Amino acid sequence: MVNVVDSGSKHAPQEMEQFLPGEGKVMYKIQPRKSDAEQALAGGSDFDPFALRDNEHPTTDNETLTHLLKASLGTGILGMPFAFMCSGLITGIFATIMTAFICTHCSYVLVKCGHKLYYRTRRTKMTFAEIAETAFQKGPKWCRGFAPVAKFSILFGLFLTYFGTCSVYTVIVASNFEQVIEHWTGNHVSLRLIICALLIPLILIAWVPNLKYLAPVSMVANVFMGLGLAITFYYLVQDLPPLEQREYSVMSTLPQFFSITIFAMEAIGVVMPLENNMKTPQSFLGICGVLSQGMSGVTLIYMLLGFLGYLHYGDRTEESIALNLPIEEWPAQAVKVLISLAVYCTFGLQFFVCLEIVWDGIKEKCTKRPLVVNYVLRTVMVTAAVVLAVAVPTIGPFMGLIGAFCFSILGLIFPVMIELIVHWEDGFGKYNWILWKNILITICGVGCLFFGSQAAIKDIIKTYTDAPPK
Repeated sequence: MVNVVDSGSKHAPQEMEQFLPGEGKVMYKIQPRKSDAEQALAGGSDFDPFALRDNEHPTTDNETLTHLLKASLGTGILGMPFAFMCSGLITGIFATIMTAFICTHCSYVLVKCGHKLYYRTRRTKMTFAEIAETAFQKGPKWCRGFAPVAKFSILFGLFLTYFGTCSVYTVIVASNFEQVIEHWTGNHVSLRLIICALLIPLILIAWVPNLKYLAPVSMVANVFMGLGLAITFYYLVQDLPPLEQREYSVMSTLPQFFSITIFAMEAIGVVMPLENNMKTPQSFLGICGVLSQGMSGVTLIYMLLGFLGYLHYGDRTEESIALNLPIEEWPAQAVKVLISLAVYCTFGLQFFVCLEIVWDGIKEKCTKRPLVVNYVLRTVMVTAAVVLAVAVPTIGPFMGLIGAFCFSILGLIFPVMIELIVHWEDGFGKYNWILWKNILITICGVGCLFFGSQAAIKDIIKTYTDAPPK
């Protein structure tokens, strides 16, 4: 694609100008199309969204990497051995790499499109929902009317998913402590009572003002999770059977593998908050960028735990590897405590996504004492999450259904849809490779939506037919 530029002043003929009409006529020059950044500079201004970004408490690359690791290394990693049982040892390795590549690529696409739209709109930062809204508004005529729908869908899906995750995290922490307390005391302890006792600690961690100050908390969470995984690996490497005793490839349950793995790795909701708060947001992307570094480490840990867990326990592998560990031994109990503490420390990061959505919607109306209103909002939202956990301690399977629905759409389908709209005028590359690539990812997203929802519905039925809520 080319830009035709008026060049009325006299100068030495260059390239194609030699073949155009000479003196007294309007001269034209063929130029290659410029990037969004070059066009912004050519427009007479030195607009740099990254240099002009004003963050009161920006995060460094290492702090952002810490948050990203914590967001991706959630409790879902404990389900990787079960996922490998659904895929087989060899297929599981390659399928994990492919899944990680797709999830990372979709996050990369979202941030990259955000950077393009910064220059087009002269804005310095955008949320996930704002990127979608702006892409639709600046896109072809047929999609501009869908801009408000796209924004609302993303905001609603993110809030529903991450607010529900906060409630589920509360139940997970309480459940693990309940098992340890009952083992040592021999007395039954009400799960709902433990959930209520977590209210004050959860409010305190939700009061951490921003991601800058939340970085040490995420670091502590990574340490707790690392210690818990280290003890788990210690159990898994003991008395390993020969590889021949395990399945190398299982095709019949492979869709279930992808459902488990994508929902365990997916962290699309925290990607833009992390990028928006970075001191050097350019460092988020690239081969050696924060996103690539974080997801490479996460992928390696997921593969190791899944491979060793299935190799050790075989068909006895539980849906969470923690259930396979001998509860009568103190190291196994330590795993439960450490993972509970890691989940507790992660609560603040998951909660930040919900808080940002609600606060952005009401902050313009809270001009008097906005700080007080902000902390009251934090307290009310945490209390609501705990109340939901107390009312429905078996919320986990329902969140599996919501996660299957929201993460497949938000994490896979929406980013590639945004990319297509942003590149609509520029074209989709040689042989339309961007279009074909995004069609393939969309098919994967629809597959995850179907199979993930199917598995979640089965879990809901199992929960309410096997055991009553505590």
